[in-house]
Amino acid sequence: MKIEYIIDQVKKTIKKYDETDPVRLAKAMKIIVSCVPMGTAEGCVKGFFIIANRMKHITINSDLPEELQKVILAHEIGHAVLHKQEAQAAAFHELMLFDSVDHKEYEANIFASELLLSNEDVVDAINEDQFFFDAAKQLCVPPEMLDFKFRIMKKQGFKVESPIVSNGDFLKHVERMSANYHES
Repeated sequence: MKIEYIIDQVKKTIKKYDETDPVRLAKAMKIIVSCVPMGTAEGCVKGFFIIANRMKHITINSDLPEELQKVILAHEIGHAVLHKQEAQAAAFHELMLFDSVDHKEYEANIFASELLLSNEDVVDAINEDQFFFDAAKQLCVPPEMLDFKFRIMKKQGFKVESPIVSNGDFLKHVERMSANYHES
């Protein structure tokens, strides 16, 4: 899937439901969202999307910081919009979440970054002469998610440079990210 197609799907979803907040968007989309404790150890499940009995379900790991839960919810909504056929065919296709070689995870990350981060908010954060990592913290997203947004913005003609190159598996590293969110 091309980035332009994913951006178009985000725009259509936002327009259809008049919502950008992942929690309210999931509700508007009639997706059942459950928060279940699944631990914080390396490799723990962060979240997953399935369709069972024609009902859409997203399960989020409630042991993670709220900011990460929001990012993961946006990512899973990306699967609900972009990959619903696959979710119906293979209910637990995502037990190994965020596989860096899986293009579906890359696509869901692009979707989440576009849903969570407006171009205006990113430009405002960067224009405050903040370093990339400070801007990500201000925007309440992992730096890797900001890197995905920078990729979109570059395709749109913005002159932005990310100091990192993120893989689709960046959400696997919950310990490092949780520590970053709890720093003062």
